[in-house]
Amino acid sequence: SSSACQPKLWVSCDRGSPLRSCQGPRKLATMNKYRRVIKPREELVKEETEIRVTAAGSVSAYISRAAKLFNEMDKSFVTITATGNALTKAVSTAEVIKRRFKGLHQITKLTNQQIDDEFEPLEEGLDKVTQTRDVACLEIKLSKDPLDTSDKGYQEPIDESLVKEVDEEELMKPRGRGDGKGKGKGK
Repeated sequence: SSSACQPKLWVSCDRGSPLRSCQGPRKLATMNKYRRVIKPREELVKEETEIRVTAAGSVSAYISRAAKLFNEMDKSFVTITATGNALTKAVSTAEVIKRRFKGLHQITKLTNQQIDDEFEPLEEGLDKVTQTRDVACLEIKLSKDPLDTSDKGYQEPIDESLVKEVDEEELMKPRGRGDGKGKGKGK
């Protein structure tokens, strides 16, 4: 692995302890002398109506899931959740869903979560390093039933002229370019 991808940490020259900012002489110590401790993930139980958006997932897959929840499973609401880099994709997903299903009320909640990363030294004589980072968390509830209008994250349903309801087959149909042969340009 290249050192360009390694996290960097400021270390004061006199004490050798990790500091975010300090006065006096500083030296940049790369984290290639440390290895991140992989912690076991807490298994959070995902609700049936939850759509957990990741940065790698596709918006169309999330929209298909919402269509399945609203149409086939006859649910009255979905909850879209995301953290970190996936926030913009979650907002895009919610906006597209609002334009596919009429009369969806929305409540948006934005919170912060602290994550502690531990790094263990690869060389003797170095201490274990803990780094705390804040990660933004987003929860968007879209409901066919009216929600609490006094909630500060409440948005009323968009104008019905902006909604283009699409049936299940149309959602599954491939969209975009190409003839499906995957040969690329000029072949």
